[in-house]
Amino acid sequence: MADSEAVTTQGSTVEDWTRALAESIGSPGGGAGAGLMLAVAASLTSMVAGYTEPEEHERTELANVRARARSLREAALRLADDDASASQAFGAAFRLEPGPDREDAIRRASVEAAKASAVLGERAIDAIGDLGWLASNGNPALIADVVVAFGALRAAVTGARTNVSFDLAALTSAGATLERVREEHPALWATVEHLNAALDRIDELTAEIDHRAAPTDAV
Repeated sequence: MADSEAVTTQGSTVEDWTRALAESIGSPGGGAGAGLMLAVAASLTSMVAGYTEPEEHERTELANVRARARSLREAALRLADDDASASQAFGAAFRLEPGPDREDAIRRASVEAAKASAVLGERAIDAIGDLGWLASNGNPALIADVVVAFGALRAAVTGARTNVSFDLAALTSAGATLERVREEHPALWATVEHLNAALDRIDELTAEIDHRAAPTDAV
């Protein structure tokens, strides 16, 4: 296996990356996994868009959907690697000897890790609309792929939401209360609420089309 520090989503095989993920090192970890799931969702979005024959009035929108999906796939892989680096710093902070230096390191690492997950989560939220558009206007023969894409997108949003929340709560290990954390980091705190709402939206959209993707469930 390649050295875990050299393993990246963009420069490693799936075998090497997932093997590194399976190790008890935390880098890559769950946040990087969320980034990878976002890349999967973006890739499937691009694929479905490519198989779709648009009406004349849909051509521009379809082209934009595919362009955004292709850009998101690349960005998601970078975000996964950014999260892996943040995760490494997060773990290193908690391994320091108790004292002021450890508390400072935990504060810095927790906020940076939360920010990395928040960026990933916001990019995932932006992808919901395009996938929803394909659910209504995409090639109906690929509706199962749309549902799979929604599943991957949901995993990405769930990962981002949970990691932002967990990283903010980790600030209590450096002496802060949750009330103080909310006051000092209102944007990150609000991100958790936005991501929870995004999960509800994904569930609604998936429920609307699941009967088309899995018709045997009704038998």
